[in-house]
Amino acid sequence: ILTKLETLIGNVLPRNVHVEITRNYGHTAQQKVNGLLSSLAFAIITVVILLAFTLGWREALVVALAVPISFSLALFVNFLLGYTINRVTLFALILSLGLVVDDPITNVDNIQRHILMALRKPFDATLYAVNEVLPPVILSTIAIIVSFTPLFFITGMMGPYMAPMAANVPVTVIFSTLCALTIVPWLAHLLLKNKVTVDAEECVDPKDRSRTPIEKIYRAAVAPFLDSRAKRWGLLAGILVLLVVAMGLILIRLVPLKMLPFDNKNEFQIVIDMPEGTTLETTDAVVRRFEAFLRDVPEVTAYVSFVGHASPIDFNGLVRHYYLRQGSHLADIRVNLAEKDRREQQSHAIVLRLRQELEAIAAANQADIKLVEIPPGPPVLASIVAEIYGDPDQPYAQLIKGADHIKTILAQEPFVVDIDDMTEAQRDKIDFILDKEKAALHGVTTDDVVTTLRIALSGSTPATVHLPGERQPLLIRTILPRDQRAGIVPLSQIPIQSASGEMIPLAELAHAVRVPEAQPIHHKNLERVVYVLAEMAGRAPGEAVLDIQSRLKNNPMPPGTRVYWAGEGEWKITLRVFRDMGIAFAAALTGIYILLVIQTNSFFMPVLIMMAIPLTLIGAMPGFWLLNLIASNPVGGFDNPIFFTATGMIGMIALGGIVIRNSIVLIEFIQDAIKQGLPFREAILQSGAIRMRPILLTAATTALGAWPITLDPIFSGLAWTIIFGLLAS
Repeated sequence: ILTKLETLIGNVLPRNVHVEITRNYGHTAQQKVNGLLSSLAFAIITVVILLAFTLGWREALVVALAVPISFSLALFVNFLLGYTINRVTLFALILSLGLVVDDPITNVDNIQRHILMALRKPFDATLYAVNEVLPPVILSTIAIIVSFTPLFFITGMMGPYMAPMAANVPVTVIFSTLCALTIVPWLAHLLLKNKVTVDAEECVDPKDRSRTPIEKIYRAAVAPFLDSRAKRWGLLAGILVLLVVAMGLILIRLVPLKMLPFDNKNEFQIVIDMPEGTTLETTDAVVRRFEAFLRDVPEVTAYVSFVGHASPIDFNGLVRHYYLRQGSHLADIRVNLAEKDRREQQSHAIVLRLRQELEAIAAANQADIKLVEIPPGPPVLASIVAEIYGDPDQPYAQLIKGADHIKTILAQEPFVVDIDDMTEAQRDKIDFILDKEKAALHGVTTDDVVTTLRIALSGSTPATVHLPGERQPLLIRTILPRDQRAGIVPLSQIPIQSASGEMIPLAELAHAVRVPEAQPIHHKNLERVVYVLAEMAGRAPGEAVLDIQSRLKNNPMPPGTRVYWAGEGEWKITLRVFRDMGIAFAAALTGIYILLVIQTNSFFMPVLIMMAIPLTLIGAMPGFWLLNLIASNPVGGFDNPIFFTATGMIGMIALGGIVIRNSIVLIEFIQDAIKQGLPFREAILQSGAIRMRPILLTAATTALGAWPITLDPIFSGLAWTIIFGLLAS
């Protein structure tokens, strides 16, 4: 299209015609993909550098090899499943980066440890090391698959978002495990078999390992709890208190919940509603006042105004029905912002900053405006939608009265903006009542009168004219001048042709009366309904709905009416998505528990292994509270919080499989140490010290893999949940 446009500019369009591209979603999509590819490359390089410093360059090279192999095979499976390389697919790959290197890290670390111990030949040490961690590695991989499988069954709008992630993460981890059990041992043996042992403390006598700094730190931290029952109970009590506090942060609204956050787009929209009956010229004059203000906003690069009709359809136009807007009192301004790297604030913060000044311009010109960001999160009519229903015996006017009551309450609620309803202003219409006896005497029919009034008021195109130099014929439109069709008196003077050809004023045949115009009646599920719409500025919609419901207990609806919130607004989708996410989380935990019961032949041991999962809440919720405390700054008089969103719930589900891995491997090492004759206490301390480095490395690589996602407004909740959850668990 752009190439064809360049051809038209050079050959068809006159030189004095300026062409500007105001919307190019293909370019936007390409920028998103390029940014994610850069983030993926950055995450891989960061993880490899970390491993090079902690394990050594040979070991880091072995682990790094698993990444392209696993990703290549995963992308091939995507091709077979029909998934494209899109935003969600790339996010799944970035998320799985930390998981991809977990199995290779576990194997390489254990291989390195056994080779350096020099108790076996390098080849035998490699096989022994892989075999030692084989059961927990396979079990942890299955646990991750079980964790992500329930995401396939998420319903509603989040389903298509979850499907590529639910497919990509397990597939990538499966290939990573295969790589860790085949290629990684071969390459690790090849690179490490001739490695000279430097630290004798790590090599010969296992008893000397207690002198290493890692084991000294671990023993100092854990031994007091193993030796004192009171300290163990105190630790348990402290963990339970922290869990209650973490969950309480949601209840006291220090961690706000929302379906999806606002994206950082290069555009937003100003929807303008003037009082009904406003002329097109007056609406255009008001639009020009908004344009004059936007001209001085530094982040604004261009704006396009549409007065009297809707702007070209987009996601908002489709979902919120803006494409149906048409009338002299309606207008729409599309505002384009500078590229993200050329401005400091995100688009949502810019809209918050401009809101009060734009609302002041609207109030001064008797206009109602809505500041609409693209996309608006979930596909809903508005963030808050109240549906007003009434008893069958109540007139529609009573429902409108109930809508006015809800609008009054919404106006009293903090940070509720852009309040509107789907009713029309009360107005009269002019009915011409025909005197049929006089009309019959003059040979005038009702259809003659209707046709004449239609031509006078709306115009007609009875003919065309073909001008020289024009390729298409031009329509000839006839209509009365405005002063001759405005009001009862001018309309009464419109001449009507009789059967004899005589022109008779309309006043001779009919008399005019004013009658109230009937309201359009909306229906939903065969019930009459009035919709009240509102948006939120710096606050979660769910909090506002709960507070409004509390207000309605003290200030109830008018008699015979009721209000329903879980309809066309974000509240219903939020409840449904978090419900499905909670069910998926519970299903994942149940699946992991059953898997562990089969593996351990115990009902209590799986509970012990899964104790790390609740600890993620201790990190995730206080982490979001801390983010709001540090990084959330008010903009333009409105709060700009960091929400815990549905993507954060995905992070909680993912953590269930991630943190289980370390627990399984640690328990396996403790059991093996006990079988080798070590006392229970010593087995715990020694195994914990041995596993401390790989546990920290796998947690660090997973967190570093998720770090680039924190820069994305939509999926940042997932990344922060994983980072904070790993930190605690």
